[in-house]
Amino acid sequence: MKKLPEVTLAFWIMKIAATTLGETAGDLFAQTLKLGYFLTTVALFAIFVVTLVIQLRARRYNPFFYWTVILSTSMAGTTMSDFMNRDTSYLPAGEESLGWGPQGLGLGYPTGATILISLLIVIFLIWTATGLTFQIRDIDTFRGEALFWAAILVSNTLGTSMGDFLSDSSGLGYAGGATLVAGLLAVLFVLKYVPPIPNVVLFWLAFVLTRPLGATAGDFLTKPTAKGGLALGTLGSSLVLLTVLFGLMAYAHVQETRKGLHPGDHIQPVG
Repeated sequence: MKKLPEVTLAFWIMKIAATTLGETAGDLFAQTLKLGYFLTTVALFAIFVVTLVIQLRARRYNPFFYWTVILSTSMAGTTMSDFMNRDTSYLPAGEESLGWGPQGLGLGYPTGATILISLLIVIFLIWTATGLTFQIRDIDTFRGEALFWAAILVSNTLGTSMGDFLSDSSGLGYAGGATLVAGLLAVLFVLKYVPPIPNVVLFWLAFVLTRPLGATAGDFLTKPTAKGGLALGTLGSSLVLLTVLFGLMAYAHVQETRKGLHPGDHIQPVG
């Protein structure tokens, strides 16, 4: 049974919407509500596990299940990246802590990115050793899907680190970082028509790069105007993006139903 969606233009629009929402929602819980990176990461990772279990137990592709897991990996990836890379030096002047628990590992973006890239390579090496397909449309086994979601979680965390580096440390700013990533994605689109380059390689590169695009776009929407943002706030931006993503999920659900699938018949019986 098909468990994952077709990779179309609508797929990429929903991916960017989900990753942008993941950035604003992660910052909403960790920074605006002052829960801190550690506690928020624990809570969001638990949500990811719950949504993943529902997705893995599904018998068929269900847009609501699939994109909820993508969203949960994006939110968890946001705070996981922040916890890895940041420490108290990122706090506003006059504040000594943010939320409960450790304030961050303070690894910095280069070290954090190196660790995440290494983890992603290990996942792909294990995936290669299993002999299972990398083509998203052909993944139909539990083991293949588990490897897919492990790669998604790490790639979304890596993409957050890349986006934050472009926004905060590269000197490009939010709009400049988003423009750079959009340009790289355009190059990948052109390379799609170069026969020697496997489309599966371009897919995973694009999947990683859409995360920093969402991260920089999310920062651009929420950060103060003094820092180059639009100052729309994490709550307002998250609600708007959630509405957009929910509408796209509902549309995808209708399209799947028209194809003869029945996403309501989704949970495998126990036993």
